[in-house]
Parts: sequence; structure tokens; C-alpha cells
Amino acid sequence: MTRIFTTMRTAATAAVIAVMMMAPAMRAGQAKVDLTGKWLFDVQTDAGNGTPTVTLKQDGETLTGHYSSATLGEADLKGTVKGDDVKFSFNADAQGTTIVVTYTGKLDGKTSMKGTVDLGGFAQGTFTAKKQ
Repeated sequence: MTRIFTTMRTAATAAVIAVMMMAPAMRAGQAKVDLTGKWLFDVQTDAGNGTPTVTLKQDGETLTGHYSSATLGEADLKGTVKGDDVKFSFNADAQGTTIVVTYTGKLDGKTSMKGTVDLGGFAQGTFTAKKQ
């Protein structure tokens, strides 16, 4: 009976050691995505549709960049990346009123994302984006 318990304990110890040794390799396989670069967006909202270009620079979990569209013009943006969650916002002029435009989405691989956009509470919509 003691021999069975010793064998089971040895097997359990070996399994724990194997999992501990594999953990760093598994984390290394989960390469962090770098959002730095030019992104082309396709946006559908209650107020209309658009295809803005967004240039992002990622530093850790911090995003900075520039938004450019025919509808909302040019604006610098700030945001965050946490895992595959992305969020950024900027101020835009909507017919003389400054609004905060907020994009909230999830990465879909290394070169695409999708999510929602809020135009200062006046309109909402969805977006997809591809990294160029």
C-alpha cells in the first residue's frame, strides 16, 4: 500500500513540475500585439458612416496617436490596451460643439479589431479596423 502512495505522489510531483516548466513557454507563445502603425477603420453609426485613418503608437498599455476623417477632421488621441481590449478617445468638433469620441473594441488577431464607437452620447455605432 505504501508503494502505491509513493508512486502516486511521485507521479503528482512530476506533473506539477512539468506544468511549472511549461508555463514560461506558454506565456512566450502568447506574443503581445503591438498596435503601433496605420489602421484603416470602417465605421457605421446612427449619424452616418465613415472610413477614418488612425495612426497609433503603443508604449506598454498606453496608446497615443492621430485620428483623421472627412467627417470629424484631425485630432490627437489617447487610450489604453489591456490584453486584447482597446480603448481610445479624442475631442472632435461637431457643428461648433466639442464632443468626446470614444472607440472601445477587441483585437481580432494581430492586424484587426472591432468594437463600438460613441460620438459624445449623440450617436453610437460599430467599427472594424485593419492594420496596414
